[in-house]
Amino acid sequence: MALFDKLFGAHRDKDLPRLRLPTEREAAVSGSSSAHEAARLLRAPTALMQLSEAEALAVVSFMTPRRFPSGTAIIRQGETTDTGFMVLVLDGEITVENLLARCINPITVNVLGPGSLIGEMALVDGAARSATCTASTDVRCAVLTREALEALIAEQPANAAKLMTAVAQRLAERLRESIHKQQIYGKLVQSMQEELDALIPTHDRLNPG
Repeated sequence: MALFDKLFGAHRDKDLPRLRLPTEREAAVSGSSSAHEAARLLRAPTALMQLSEAEALAVVSFMTPRRFPSGTAIIRQGETTDTGFMVLVLDGEITVENLLARCINPITVNVLGPGSLIGEMALVDGAARSATCTASTDVRCAVLTREALEALIAEQPANAAKLMTAVAQRLAERLRESIHKQQIYGKLVQSMQEELDALIPTHDRLNPG
């Protein structure tokens, strides 16, 4: 899997449970209402709605159930070593915070509930985490590790390709939203500057007193 390591890094999460065998995965999701519920949430508008039901269920079979008590920092902004997983929220709420330059306290930018994904960006590029995600209630979730993603690529390349395409589309949507917000901010700054120029003529600003 040299190509995978080149793209995503050779990091492995040693403290996570071993990956289940294909037969174990099939048995785990077959007839499981929890697995089908997780697949439904994976296809939510806040996650990867491009996946079909069968594709989502296949991805869920590679995920590991986890619980995080209220107050647990699931992801920390700036973290560079523990980036090999993404989380699908099944139950509970997660607060997303950013610590901006020159700010002492973090700023809450979002509160996420069931059907939300976190950590998919770092799972793809292995870069530092861009925000801190903290369980604001007890959280039940499903985790897809980089090791599990590698197994998915090896065993089910078609489903893996569809998953990565859906993740890429999701990231592209977020990038477009960010660009749109920057454009609005730029127009606001320009409007404020024009109002200041009208209130304080250029000659008065350059020659005070």
